[in-house]
Amino acid sequence: MALDGIRIETERLVLRVPRIGDFDRFAELLADEDAARHIGGHAPRAAAWRRFLQQPGAWLLQGFGMFSVTDRDSGLWLGQLGPWKPEGWPGNEIGYSFHPDAWGRGYATEAAVAAIDWALERLGWDDFIHCIAPENTASKKVAARLGSTFLGPGRLPPPYEDLPSEVWGQTAAQWQDNRKRFA
Repeated sequence: MALDGIRIETERLVLRVPRIGDFDRFAELLADEDAARHIGGHAPRAAAWRRFLQQPGAWLLQGFGMFSVTDRDSGLWLGQLGPWKPEGWPGNEIGYSFHPDAWGRGYATEAAVAAIDWALERLGWDDFIHCIAPENTASKKVAARLGSTFLGPGRLPPPYEDLPSEVWGQTAAQWQDNRKRFA
């Protein structure tokens, strides 16, 4: 698979396969206690490096992973979002995490619409979920804006099995209806 050719553009954003140049901003995200609390917790730079490699590895081995989301004009890395399904995961996830300076600008919703369309078309998924920490109200708002609903408590695989998680989601058919509000 030619990963360099995978690129989605929205009005303000570019979604593409992660690159080494994205790491510094990713490390900043994981260094921020508040920003990292719902995505596996704070990590120093060396540990952030190992976590950063998960997405390029997923792309190479599974043919998909979370996209790096960048500002279309400046190229600044804003976060990561997209299809994610590690071993033992409770479903086909569209996950997201953004650098704190990108919060509150609608980037997650804008990027998610494009990534969901891509995942359903390219990966043939019949449904998708979002695994959200119960106290993460901002992520729940994004999921609800996308039309996802609370499906119940979830159980993540080790090493996250003790972290509470809510599963939000929808079917591909529901997305086709929900997608109309973003046209």
